[in-house]
Amino acid sequence: MTNIDLITNVDFLFRFIACIFSLWILLHQIMNRFSPDKESIFGFFLFGCGVYLVTGLLHNVEMSMGFAFGLFAVFSMLRYRTESISIHNMTYLFLVIVTSLLSSVGPLTLLELIILNMFVCILVAVSEVVVQGRGVQVKDVTYDRIDLIKPENYQELLNDLCHRTGLNVVRADIENINFLRDTASLKIHFELQTKTRSVCEDKKMMADKANS
Repeated sequence: MTNIDLITNVDFLFRFIACIFSLWILLHQIMNRFSPDKESIFGFFLFGCGVYLVTGLLHNVEMSMGFAFGLFAVFSMLRYRTESISIHNMTYLFLVIVTSLLSSVGPLTLLELIILNMFVCILVAVSEVVVQGRGVQVKDVTYDRIDLIKPENYQELLNDLCHRTGLNVVRADIENINFLRDTASLKIHFELQTKTRSVCEDKKMMADKANS
């Protein structure tokens, strides 16, 4: 093994460690904290490691950055097209692919790569707090009152979910409707109860005022 091969292998190893550390922060420290999904986090992490290893091993092959990115972007779309993956998780998958590709074939030094990855992680964390909302979690439920799934009854639907689950439900997405069983599959988004007065209580007071 020549000195050039040794330097190349060492650089490949350090970049892989930087990639793993960046993915760990992005998925375990950020995604898991704001929207815990163990199965998706596990899959995204291994997917990112696979992208890094394949593009790293094919680095000497004549292949442009655009082709590499397009290859794995298309592959990810084909792989997850049958899964019920949200836009939120799809965004994290996109960031995993970007982080892995930049770590593997990006024209950056190791220090520049670490700084860029940390900037991406900080940007995602700030976006989760400011844009997405702090402490918002998701849960799948089977709902029996399909008369409330109409668009005009959306607020009443939130109030009923809030009352029956005891959660601060701020959003409800209809995923499936079964008219034979009069049930609907909902994905509810709820906030952690960090305030002295919950959102459920506020909605109940508003409903009482409207009825009175």
